[in-house]
Amino acid sequence: MIAPIDKKAMTTPKWASLCPSWKDQEQMIRALLTFCLATLMASAPAAAFEMRAPTEEVVLVFSGEIAVTNQGDTAAFDRAMLEELGGDIIVTSTIWTHGVLEFEGVRLSKLAELLGIESGVFVGFAINDYSVEIPVSDAFDYQPIIAYKRDGKFMSVRDKGPLWIIYPYDLDPATNTELIFSRSIWQLDRLVVER
Repeated sequence: MIAPIDKKAMTTPKWASLCPSWKDQEQMIRALLTFCLATLMASAPAAAFEMRAPTEEVVLVFSGEIAVTNQGDTAAFDRAMLEELGGDIIVTSTIWTHGVLEFEGVRLSKLAELLGIESGVFVGFAINDYSVEIPVSDAFDYQPIIAYKRDGKFMSVRDKGPLWIIYPYDLDPATNTELIFSRSIWQLDRLVVER
């Protein structure tokens, strides 16, 4: 007697179970495209960043050799914008104050990266036009912050505010020098980037 023919076995070869279905192929292609798009977006240069314009009183302006602007050829920040970027804390004593204090602000390196600044010099200006030169390398080597709070309170002009460049003096002996102290400008309101 002849065995009956199994039509299902004839139409579906054994190796076919190893190949993904069309739906599975479509999902794999979508996942691959999503991964490629995410990779491209993550590797986009800082200059692709679009910074919003300040909505409150401007407290800090970057100008000169910067890649990102929001007001003409400058990058202007109000205090809220700095707070959104900041939250970095340095606990240290200073030669101008008594005891150990907590300073909160935004890392200068974070602002440099945001604005596409990789080298050169920051020329910092205070409200009274006093100025200092700070190598851009300091931002990355020592991680100073542009402080807007001292011990949890916003700094007034009378208290060396509204912005003060603070280095981690107590944490890094290399920042405990007259040169670094001279770069710790208070009442800061402008930074011009020169190459």
